[in-house]
Amino acid sequence: MKNRLSEFAVGLIVGTGLIVSGMTDPGKVIGFLDLAGLWDPSLALVMGGAIGIAIVAFTWARRRTTTLLGGALKLPTVSAIDRRLVLGSLSFGAGWGLAGFCPGPAIVSVGAGQPKAMVFVLAMLAGMAVHEWLGKQPAKVP
Repeated sequence: MKNRLSEFAVGLIVGTGLIVSGMTDPGKVIGFLDLAGLWDPSLALVMGGAIGIAIVAFTWARRRTTTLLGGALKLPTVSAIDRRLVLGSLSFGAGWGLAGFCPGPAIVSVGAGQPKAMVFVLAMLAGMAVHEWLGKQPAKVP
């Protein structure tokens, strides 16, 4: 129960931050991505703040062996830039630019009743299902 309450509290804080920062407004996100038009740099401050917090948090986490609630701490170990990472990043960026949503803000927007966010989340879930399905296919021998 303690874990569920902390998960709910963290989700509430993150969701509130996404709403306050404007990340749940596709128009604001697309304005940020429109470098050749009426560029809105305000989300760069949001991203910069998030990166700064993440640097501090990961630096602190590397010194620990357990989470704050006592669970096993599992940090990423892979640092290679490979084809899958590049293609995944490109598809994520294209989806973000076309829809004005990325996964976290889209889920918050679904909770706020935005129909466009529901379409995005359904498409995202379909893409995840296809990825899982493709990952279970036997490897083809050249």
